[in-house]
Amino acid sequence: MTYRVVQWATGNQGVEAIRAILDRPDLELVGAKVYSEEKDGMDAGVLAGRPPCGVTATRDIDEILALGADCVAYFPLLTDLDEVCAILASGANVTTTAFLFHPRFLPDADLAKLEAACAQGGTSVHGTGLNPGNLSGVLPLALSGMSRSIEKITLQERADWSFYESTNITFDNMRFGRDVGDVSEEASDFLRFNSTIFQEEVALLGEALGADLDEVTAEVELVTANDDHEIFGIPLRAGTVSGQRWHWRGWRQGQVLIEIETLWTVGGEYPPSWPTPQDGWTLTLEGEPSIRAHLLTLMSYDKPLPLAEHVRAASVATAMQAINAIPALCEAPAGVRTMADLPLIRSGFGFGFATPVPPF
Repeated sequence: MTYRVVQWATGNQGVEAIRAILDRPDLELVGAKVYSEEKDGMDAGVLAGRPPCGVTATRDIDEILALGADCVAYFPLLTDLDEVCAILASGANVTTTAFLFHPRFLPDADLAKLEAACAQGGTSVHGTGLNPGNLSGVLPLALSGMSRSIEKITLQERADWSFYESTNITFDNMRFGRDVGDVSEEASDFLRFNSTIFQEEVALLGEALGADLDEVTAEVELVTANDDHEIFGIPLRAGTVSGQRWHWRGWRQGQVLIEIETLWTVGGEYPPSWPTPQDGWTLTLEGEPSIRAHLLTLMSYDKPLPLAEHVRAASVATAMQAINAIPALCEAPAGVRTMADLPLIRSGFGFGFATPVPPF
């Protein structure tokens, strides 16, 4: 069976999704939703660095909804619940990297609205990605199958954002380079949204593994730069925020059972008071037995590639977790389907052929 797919948003992850949709024989790209005037009217293949594919990108939401797609890959930076409900009610399933890692973390009214849209359209919605996503959801659940009992789950992420060329995300959304008072959930809609989706992931694990959590909390420790730096032409001044150490914790009776920690820096300065894990993600299940796995995404471990190619790896992985879920999602019963609900998501290519991405 072939599933007709719309790609909604064409940033770093969106273009990786378009490439995968174009390459997979069981997926057909039928539409692309963009936000900028410059992209409006462009061929979606060209947007993704491919030859023209005959699909014209548009900013018109009604035009997208009229396509009758089987699934919309919804990848905006911020979620619009009304948009998602309109897509679902129109009869298109939604796979998204933007939210819904644990929908019952939503306010009751929002969840009811979402479920009503699914019922109206006979559709399903699924939130997934890398982290939050596979590494903090799917993988802990998979590894828990080897445990008799679990005492604590911890995922620790270490990343230097200096290599991430999307400076609008680094400086505008994540607010690196700002004064300390400007970097908090209260001061930024994006940081509040970003924190919420990590809390959703903690809640998802807690529910799936019977943790019976009392609460899920968020906490951030900020550090400032000692020196001036320049990141892809953007100044990071001494005294402004150059490091964010976030903790999202699930508690029961005063004890932390689930924790996601991120150690994010910009400018190459690393606080000596912070732990110094390897780059990437370290997942630990403390229990009987205890299990630890360290993961790092690169575009190749065998081929010599420029650093810019390796930086793409996280975007590819995030997008592919959502795109590879499309067949299972389209066949799932109507409603909200979490990482704990869908079957194990596998590569759509496996050892098959995928078109190489040309250098830009």
